[in-house]
Amino acid sequence: MQEDKWLSMKEVCAYLHISRDTVMNWIKKEGMPAHQKGRLWRFDVNEVDEWMKNNDPENISDAKEFLD
Repeated sequence: MQEDKWLSMKEVCAYLHISRDTVMNWIKKEGMPAHQKGRLWRFDVNEVDEWMKNNDPENISDAKEFLD
């Protein structure tokens, strides 16, 4: 795990190899951890990693394979 690393929307999309629309859907429908300040979104990489590991990959697409 990385130490207290915060990612922007663009960075989390690249990190997980998914689109912005997918990230927004996961936030709204799947409970993906995200923090919003005004129009900016920030993602704690440790929270995202843990969330990906604890969710069924069939429900959240193939992005989990990129974390292993």
